[in-house]
Amino acid sequence: MTYKMIVLDLDDTLLQDDHTISLNTKNSLMKAQELGVKVVLASGRPTYGMKHIAKELELERFGSYILSFNGGKIINCQTEEEMFSSTLTPEAVHQLDAISKREEVYIHTYVGDDIVTETENPYTTIESELTGLPVKVVPSFVSEVTSPVVKVLMVEAPEKLKLVEEKLQQELDAEFSIMRSKPFFLEFTEKGVTKGTSLHHLIQVCGIKQEEVIAIGDSYNDLSMIEFAGLGVAMGNAPEDIKKIANYVTDTNMNDGVAKVVEEFIFNKKVLV
Repeated sequence: MTYKMIVLDLDDTLLQDDHTISLNTKNSLMKAQELGVKVVLASGRPTYGMKHIAKELELERFGSYILSFNGGKIINCQTEEEMFSSTLTPEAVHQLDAISKREEVYIHTYVGDDIVTETENPYTTIESELTGLPVKVVPSFVSEVTSPVVKVLMVEAPEKLKLVEEKLQQELDAEFSIMRSKPFFLEFTEKGVTKGTSLHHLIQVCGIKQEEVIAIGDSYNDLSMIEFAGLGVAMGNAPEDIKKIANYVTDTNMNDGVAKVVEEFIFNKKVLV
C-alpha cells in the first residue's frame, strides 16, 4: 500500500512532553513530504495554537492542511483558506454554561483571540499554555458569548470529569459531539463534527482514498480518525481501550513513535497481515 496522507494529533502524539517535535520525527516528516505525502495536523487546539507547528513542518510549502478545534475547522496552509467551519450557536453555549454550573465544573470557550471563562482555574491555565492564547476572566460567560463559537470545554479534575462525561454523553448525545481530549478537558462541538468527519471531507477535496490515509493519535478525541483511516495508529502512551481499536500500536511520543510509523509504513511500505 502506498500511503498519500498522514494525519497527526499534536499533544502526546507528534509532540514530546515539552511540546516540541524531536529532530528524528521532524526529519522523517520532511522526507515524507518531499516524497509527496501530505502531512495533516489534527488537534483539539484552536488554529492559532497550531500554526507555529505547521510552519516548522513547512506545510505551506507542501500544500497541506490543519484540522483544528477537533475538526471544527479545516485550513489550507498554502492559501490560508478556511475550507470548512462548524460552530455552536450562542444559545447552545448558554445551555452548556448552565449545565456546567449544575455539574459544578469549570467552562471556557474562545472569543476572538482570547480564552474566555468566568472563573480562573488551573485547567484553563493549561489550555492557555498549550495554545498560546491569553485567558480573559469575565463577569458573565453568557454575556460574553453573543456570537457563534467553534467549541466549548468543560474542565475539571479527571476523576470528576469522567463522571460528568458519562452523564452528559447520555443527556446531550442528540445535540453535541462530546469527547475528552485530555483527562481534564471535555470538549463539545456541533453534533456530527469530529476529527474523523472532517478528515472524510478533506480527502474528498484532495482526491485521496480512505485506505491511503494513516491517522495517529493517543486520546479519545482521536478515535474517530483512527477508526476512519486506512491505517489507524495508537501511540504507545495511549490508553489501552484506544490501542485495542487501532490497527497498529507504535512507540510513545517520547520515543519517536510517529517517526517509526513513517519509517515502517511510508518508507519501507510495511503491510499488516
